[in-house]
Amino acid sequence: MTAPDRMSAQPPRPLEGVRVLDLSRVLAGPWAGQMLADYGAEVLKVERPGAGDDTRTWGPPWWGEGEARVAAYFVCANRGKRSVAIDIASPEGIQTVRELAREADVLIENYKVGQLARYGLDAVSLQAINPRLIYCSITGYGQTGPLAHRAGYDFAIQAEGGLMSITGNKGEEPQKVGVAVTDLMTGVYATTAILAALHERARTGKGRVIDAALFDVQVAMLANQASNQLIGNKTPTRMGNAHPNIVPYQVFPTRDGHMVLAVGNDGQFAKFCDAAGQPAVSRDARFSTNPARVEHRATLVPLITGWTMTKDTAEWVALLDQAGVPCAPILDIAQVMEHPHVAARGMALQPRDASTPPMVANPMLFDGQRPVADLPPPALDAHQARWLHTS
Repeated sequence: MTAPDRMSAQPPRPLEGVRVLDLSRVLAGPWAGQMLADYGAEVLKVERPGAGDDTRTWGPPWWGEGEARVAAYFVCANRGKRSVAIDIASPEGIQTVRELAREADVLIENYKVGQLARYGLDAVSLQAINPRLIYCSITGYGQTGPLAHRAGYDFAIQAEGGLMSITGNKGEEPQKVGVAVTDLMTGVYATTAILAALHERARTGKGRVIDAALFDVQVAMLANQASNQLIGNKTPTRMGNAHPNIVPYQVFPTRDGHMVLAVGNDGQFAKFCDAAGQPAVSRDARFSTNPARVEHRATLVPLITGWTMTKDTAEWVALLDQAGVPCAPILDIAQVMEHPHVAARGMALQPRDASTPPMVANPMLFDGQRPVADLPPPALDAHQARWLHTS
């Protein structure tokens, strides 16, 4: 298929025919539901009557007018869904959810541990009427363990899960990441688990119960820093923009601002020194290998700083790009959304009409096509508690 053919084709829908009942709110669960919707699943979002998902009111900024307006926060995580208002504490609401779950392939929820069991909407109860159901629970600390009773908030998990201890400048206040990264990664992990369970179900005919915890995901996300602790037995600390295992790999000042220099190996360091007009430095035994550079970080970083301040950021980016040395300017979000590469990759979705807000696209490509759900973020509907498509 040629590129023009792909562009004119319908977006890929590998999950077409899969029904997802989304009982989650805020970010981690809705993020997973949106990913499944982008992949072609029919996603029905169950919300509280009246208020709906908390994030509908997390503004400004807003999309829409009057009573129909919703916060930009809600828009970011609820593309491709239909929404229905159901009081799950009422007998009628419980029965409605049970009927929907009977025909669902996947259920996503992020209530406190044990809360849905009071209404007969827990995994055991719903899999009794639908053994094929893949039931994904997303909580702060998981279904078991001494902290299972706690509510889960991304900010608190970043703190207790170690991320803030390594984020921020040395000796200064610990910092959280600028987006709710633990929520987002939990949504991604949950999605991969759901897809794995769907694949397995095609063979076994049986669903799964998935226990997705923000705390567990945050611990897993510590990656090399956790490995540094386990193997090196030395607790990582805040290093600002520096890297604990690689040098030079941090922000450096330039004549007109700052840039990121991300040298990943000895060959790249030699190329950087050549481009900077300092070839002898890469042959110095203190700096010729990465372990040596890490050991002599305090000497090398000020030396490089003196070099980088002699040129503007754009000059360095052009020079190092040509030399094959990873380097980047530091852009704000407005600059990112206007970036020519964002436009070329189709990552900014422009409104089709007044009913559709501008949104960020799904980052995956299937044969050159982005999987993007047809529906905009939904209005709250008190009547459409049904699946659109029958099997």
